[in-house]
Amino acid sequence: MSENLDKSNINEAGKSKSSDSERGLEDAVEGSDEALQETIKSGSPSTQRVQRPHSSPPRFVTVEELLETAKGVTNMALAHEIVINGDFQIKPVELPEDSLEKRVKDIVHKAFWDCLSVQLSEVPPTYDRAIKLVGEIKETLLSFLLPGHTRLRNQITEVLDLDLIKQEAENGALDISKLAEFIIGMMGTLCAPVRDEEVKRLKDVKEIVPLFRAIFSVLDLMKVDMANFAVSSIRPHLMQQSVEYERKQFQEFLEKQPNSLDFVTQWLQEATDDLMNQKYKNALPAAGGAAGSGDGPRLDPMAVQNYAYLKLLKWDHLHRPFPETVLMDHSRFQEFQLQLEQLTVLGAVLLITFSMAAPGIASRADFAEKLKMIVKILLTDTHLPSFHLEDALTAVGEKVCLEVSSCLSLCGLSPLTTDKEAVLKGQIQAVASPDNPIRRIVDSRILTFLDTYLASSHQKPSPIAPGGLGPIQKELEAVAVKFVRLVNYNKMVFSPYYDAILNPREYLTATPE
Repeated sequence: MSENLDKSNINEAGKSKSSDSERGLEDAVEGSDEALQETIKSGSPSTQRVQRPHSSPPRFVTVEELLETAKGVTNMALAHEIVINGDFQIKPVELPEDSLEKRVKDIVHKAFWDCLSVQLSEVPPTYDRAIKLVGEIKETLLSFLLPGHTRLRNQITEVLDLDLIKQEAENGALDISKLAEFIIGMMGTLCAPVRDEEVKRLKDVKEIVPLFRAIFSVLDLMKVDMANFAVSSIRPHLMQQSVEYERKQFQEFLEKQPNSLDFVTQWLQEATDDLMNQKYKNALPAAGGAAGSGDGPRLDPMAVQNYAYLKLLKWDHLHRPFPETVLMDHSRFQEFQLQLEQLTVLGAVLLITFSMAAPGIASRADFAEKLKMIVKILLTDTHLPSFHLEDALTAVGEKVCLEVSSCLSLCGLSPLTTDKEAVLKGQIQAVASPDNPIRRIVDSRILTFLDTYLASSHQKPSPIAPGGLGPIQKELEAVAVKFVRLVNYNKMVFSPYYDAILNPREYLTATPE
């Protein structure tokens, strides 16, 4: 993949400034509902209304159509990943040790290098293969250059002149070691700092064949580095195009599969019904409900969408299909759900502990941070199937009591009595139940915090965590930033479909049952 990148285009993209539309799109992805709506309305990207096709009988599709659709979905997923994941990187391909591909690759490579070794051992040496390798190295080094690297380009072209090298080989004047020395020096000039040690170690390889093998190995890593540089360079520009691209690809898929918004419709309708009926007001924050001037309450469509996204954090992934428009981010929402479940337990444990501990130690920032880290470590494996929360909380209770008693002693206060320890351990163990009152309170406040974060702008001070969540505010903000970025981007791509489903004329004047 990295070998086919157009370097000049990449670097021009890296140099150019982001346009106003790019900045506006980026602000909308990072910002508030108001900024998001303004960007959608402004036409950057195009906001032409995409109507959901009417349901129709399924039709047969050809294999070619399926392959083309699969290709489009794959490309859409890749563009989506680059835009959403700031840590996205291309990694070197590593074949499993016991795989057939790995064995075949090793055999072919060994045969090639053995043949090169035989040629160089002949009297006089045959340099045909070696010169071809030098040519490949030359092209690779040139591909790393920026348009302004005229001096380096001239150096590479002059020293690695294949016609001259062939003449030297024919006349017995070729110094292959000198060429290798130049190549290593140029690699050191062009490589990323992270590759300095690998390039430096090349100087310790004295035999020609092992040296060439090592050079190609390091060049492969440098190609990956260059590809990742390309990804980081094009990300601001890709953001501008990705919304339209994903929407277009989804529309083409929808035309082939007209029922591909059924789960989205169900998801948004449930969110609307929940807000209207307030069925789950204790489990999720009531978003956007306001008395209107009409016959019934009026619901803000953006608030309904925010509420729907919060519902994804409580999704039953084993028994319910995921909405189609967020299917590419299924694993991300699952990860958010696991992180928030862990934070809920962590917040409940800390709230219980600091409520029972003496005010003097509850206000000590160093102790609070230490206790938080201890509990986090004991809850690290929450995501594993083998993890048992009840057992983990038993260990947490024991450790918390030890730490609290130790801190009380250091502060010159009386340690916890046996009865207080038993009560503290019991309350911590009770957090294992999802119906535990303290856990439910913490859970509700976390979702309220996320709802506030969704509706607020990144330009304003970050929302303050609700009461009792202060010790985990930093962790909550880290999740909230990623969650809001993902949600806002998804809204920008699929807002026309959501508008078609959440038709204001059909639901703004609805009344509770």
